[in-house]
Amino acid sequence: MLNPLWLHTFKTLIDVGHFTQTAEKLHMTQPGVSQQIKKLEAACGHSLIKRENKSFELTEQGRLVYEYALKVAKEEANLMENLSFDNPYSGQCKLSCSGALALMLYPQLLSLQQQHPELSIYLEVAPNHKILNDVQTGAIDLGIVTHIPNHDLYHSQVIGHEALCLVLPERYQGEDITPDLLFNCGLIGHPDAKHYLSLYFDLCGHKELGKINVDELPKAGYVNQLSQILLPVAKGLGFTVLPETAVENFSGKAHLHIATPTETVKETLYLVQKRNRDLPQRYQTVCQLLFEVLS
Repeated sequence: MLNPLWLHTFKTLIDVGHFTQTAEKLHMTQPGVSQQIKKLEAACGHSLIKRENKSFELTEQGRLVYEYALKVAKEEANLMENLSFDNPYSGQCKLSCSGALALMLYPQLLSLQQQHPELSIYLEVAPNHKILNDVQTGAIDLGIVTHIPNHDLYHSQVIGHEALCLVLPERYQGEDITPDLLFNCGLIGHPDAKHYLSLYFDLCGHKELGKINVDELPKAGYVNQLSQILLPVAKGLGFTVLPETAVENFSGKAHLHIATPTETVKETLYLVQKRNRDLPQRYQTVCQLLFEVLS
């Protein structure tokens, strides 16, 4: 790697065209300028200037090195400009959340990108543990999870709540939701089913449902694609629990029955980022949108 100080001296010499004036401009001695030029020539393995009395001419190799020095100087200037100007409406934003939240948030984020075309939205769907791991490793910068993460590793704040729905085939419309009914209907499982079921049964205000051991519920099917989970329910093959967002975005909603709990079941949503990490201003723009949508 060429010494950047020698490159700067060489570029200045070519720009000024005179050793003495270059020394004055760089607050150096003339021998100091000559010494750095000789060191640069030695590093390049070629003569860069052809000296003629008090003037000089660039060699072909010198012309190439000068062009390189100009490029380095321009890149450094661009870097310094970028460091000093943090555009709140430009750059890539990397976020992660659940699939159900993505159904709600992604259209809003795309609208934000349409308003500010220099923004680039990267949204990944992932479970809580992967979101937290990706925030910690820097694979993403912001995540939304459903439990308070380790305070020593993450900064978190409540950003909203997500309602959970017990969803059954439409033939159960008007019937009392009892443990026997659910056992007869059968569970359509999915990756978050056990977590959602336990939370729903504990908080829905129905004492009998609160006694159900979710591991004992008969399985009527399983699917790990969010967009497909409600399909077997709509066909009358079982029940499940999902966030309200997923239910509202299901095209076959007319064939579903959403149970009405005694107490609305909501899961708290936490916006997380790596602790002690300052994010660019563009994330303030994104966070403002997230709070508006989720609150």
